[in-house]
Amino acid sequence: MFVFQRTHAPFPVAMLMLLRLLPMALFGAPIGAWAERFPHRPALALTILVMGASSAVLAYLGFAGRLQVWEVMAASFVNGLGWAADNPVRRVALGLAVGTERMGRAMSLDVAATTGSRMLGPAIGGALLAWGGIGSVFSLSVALYAAALAATLALPLLPAAGRGGVGVLAGIAAGLRLARRDARLFAVLLVTVIYNIFAWPFTSLVPVIASTDLHLGAAGTGVLASMDGVGALIGAVGLAAFVRRRQFAGAYMGGVISYTALLMVFALMPGPVLAGAALLATGLGGAGFSVMQATLVYLFAPAEMRGRMLGVLSVCIGAGPVGFLALGAAADAMGARAATLGTGALGLVALAASFPLWRVLLRGDAAG
Repeated sequence: MFVFQRTHAPFPVAMLMLLRLLPMALFGAPIGAWAERFPHRPALALTILVMGASSAVLAYLGFAGRLQVWEVMAASFVNGLGWAADNPVRRVALGLAVGTERMGRAMSLDVAATTGSRMLGPAIGGALLAWGGIGSVFSLSVALYAAALAATLALPLLPAAGRGGVGVLAGIAAGLRLARRDARLFAVLLVTVIYNIFAWPFTSLVPVIASTDLHLGAAGTGVLASMDGVGALIGAVGLAAFVRRRQFAGAYMGGVISYTALLMVFALMPGPVLAGAALLATGLGGAGFSVMQATLVYLFAPAEMRGRMLGVLSVCIGAGPVGFLALGAAADAMGARAATLGTGALGLVALAASFPLWRVLLRGDAAG
């Protein structure tokens, strides 16, 4: 919302998410191979420190009245480094802690916690922005990073997941060979690329549509954007309670397809209430994708290669900048609603065209 208020253009808003995803494409695979060589607690603590420091700088600049759009974009790139480490560091540590049999449920609860913050975050952020300015928003972020660091330091020191003798470059090459050889892993990675190019980028235009088409202020925009998180929270809790291992792949594909279709429904809604309901339904579908993409890669990969394969997954998520860049340019040219409709339609076409490659996931033994 801050960037849109300063620029009055949708393209810089889309650029924020592009910059956050770019480190995944650039560094996801090296981080995944590197993470296998070291215990996960200090690596996770370092990640949190870097992200917290960037938020502290933005908070200071915000309170000083000196915060510029380019500084927010630079911090978005820095925080993207933390995102690049999330799959190969934090989620591998999660798997080591709970074991493969409970990984699906653990990932569901993990996504529930993440989406719970997405539910509250936009609403609280919008209210803070309207009440105390951008400095107060980033101050809250610093406090949350401090709490996360304290929780991380209280964790037991889990051993490194892989073999220390494997070099980073050799680990990357081995992960890429495995992704090409295993049809199930290849399918998950392919669908992840499609989702991150054609589906997920629409979230960057939610504040734009809220402001220009639905005529909402900062607080109303925050509430609307939080509805996606409400749906994702409900979906993640439902997955933890009811979905079993043999259903993981179906939940993954069902989530991707429904999310891509429902983002088009959101773009067509004439008022904030219906738009919020559409975003809630979108979040339900997104939960299936978010929970199962890392879970399936973790389960399909050999134990000694899970870190590097989750690093390859981060690279595929890093394809998102292509989608954000294209969506931002399309929104500037034809408007946010038309651009959202177009990218959703292209996503459904891409999923249909690649069906011969991902139908392996729909077999009964896909998650076995």
